[in-house]
Amino acid sequence: MPYRAPVREFSFLFDHVVGVSQVSGTDRFAEATPDIVGAILTEAAHLCEGALAPLQRVGDQQPAVLENGVVRTSPGFGAGYDAIAKGGWIGMSANPDQGGMGLPMVVTTAVNEMMSSACLALQLNPLMTQGQIEALEHHASDAIKALYLPNLISGRWSGTMNLTEPQAGSDVGALSSKAAPNGDGTYAITGQKIYITWGDNDFTENVCHLVLARLPDGVAGTKGISLFLVPKYIPDDDGKPGRQNDLKVVSLEHKMGLHGSPTAVMQYDGATGWLVGAEHGGMAAMFTMMNNARLGVGVQGIGVAEAAYQQALSYAQERKQGGPGTIIDHADVRRMLTTMKADTQAARAIALICAMATDMARATGGADWKARAALLTPIAKAFGTDVGIEVAQMGVQVHGGMGYIEETGAAQYYRDARVTAIYEGTNGIQSMDLVARKMMDNGDAAFALLDEVQKTAEGARNGHSALAKAVWDAAESLRETTEWLVDQDVQDRFAGAVPYLRAFARVLGGYIHLKSAVAGDGARQALAAFYVDRLLPEHTGLLAHARAGAAGLYALSPEDLAS
Repeated sequence: MPYRAPVREFSFLFDHVVGVSQVSGTDRFAEATPDIVGAILTEAAHLCEGALAPLQRVGDQQPAVLENGVVRTSPGFGAGYDAIAKGGWIGMSANPDQGGMGLPMVVTTAVNEMMSSACLALQLNPLMTQGQIEALEHHASDAIKALYLPNLISGRWSGTMNLTEPQAGSDVGALSSKAAPNGDGTYAITGQKIYITWGDNDFTENVCHLVLARLPDGVAGTKGISLFLVPKYIPDDDGKPGRQNDLKVVSLEHKMGLHGSPTAVMQYDGATGWLVGAEHGGMAAMFTMMNNARLGVGVQGIGVAEAAYQQALSYAQERKQGGPGTIIDHADVRRMLTTMKADTQAARAIALICAMATDMARATGGADWKARAALLTPIAKAFGTDVGIEVAQMGVQVHGGMGYIEETGAAQYYRDARVTAIYEGTNGIQSMDLVARKMMDNGDAAFALLDEVQKTAEGARNGHSALAKAVWDAAESLRETTEWLVDQDVQDRFAGAVPYLRAFARVLGGYIHLKSAVAGDGARQALAAFYVDRLLPEHTGLLAHARAGAAGLYALSPEDLAS
């Protein structure tokens, strides 16, 4: 079944669940009226359905390759990228002064989800560039902004992020890449980076790498790391790509999925780079890009979930088995499809609420909005990608044996989605971030959000008493566990971090489905009842796990585990 972008779903969530009118009510985003946003979503849907979705299988079956040092991308990817760039979709939220649209992140998030559904392997390219644009807007010198931002926003140039090294995975502070001053304001960058998404291509004029490296006086660990902009081609006096820089793609990884997205091993041999941000302040600058990318990766998972659901639904409506009807009449298939739909909607709304908080923080400068965006980012990333993997897995199951056969394409969604729980910070790291850094306020941001959940539940008691009570009670249980959590040492927090994050997402999902039921029709009310009755109760076991502490995890020695 061809992919169909869920524009009506976005419009409903914007109006009745997320509250995007708050964003358009600010001076900064006043031009993002409902009519404008609706037109943008409709146009993005045409792009995704017409130009990008046909590339989904092509990228999987005809992967990017490295030939004589040149990356050859999958057939049609250049034209697909050109359609994205010419439509202005890369710079949707970028500064209009540099050629961007200046749209709210909540709109960009919706469009990125549609692109992820259509062809995730290609969508990764503009997502990386969007993150680089934001990092440069916040931290680069005026000269770098003036040269690089218009080219990145237009799509003439693309951007990457270079953190990981062979000996330094999630422990970025263990990197060994070096940066030596050249004496003219530039630096010589030397080292090797791995897992570089879209490290090169054959359709943009230049590829701009943000590279973490250590200056000669940089101390050990993350506090001694600086960030550098290192282009593939050094711009000449006219700002055009000039001579080849001293960097190269060593190899491309052979991956489980995302075959159309070249994941490169990059080698820097004294390559010329420019400092971005302060010396030894590289992690702060890179986190600007990473936070953007973490929300974006969560949305990638949701995009895969939507596409996998659509294909599974189509197959279930056509496949005859065990009776006169099709398998959609089977109770277990209904269970899977309804779970897929309910969780996709919950994850989508969480991501949009996170994006909206980011917009409100930018538009108002409010500390409360900033805290909410920070709190929701790891939840949106981890839950969105978990849902992508789980829904894609259920999609294979709905197909039965044909799901295991590659020709149906069902397995590709699972293979493509699997890495989203790993890159841009594993979901375990997201959970640890939630219970540690995001609780440095003693849980204030979490409690403020739970206050809103419970206030919504109280307001819905008249027409939806059973749903409202279940959501209120779940939020109260989460509040009690959060109060317990902030009093624990870090090891006990980490031991229950993953189930705690999942429980938080489960409760937010109940809140979202309750709001949908209040504003929606009978179908939305039935979906909300399914979620609240069958999925929300998982929070009880998850919170019990979250409060179990660390001791039980170490009761078995490594030798016991190996025996």
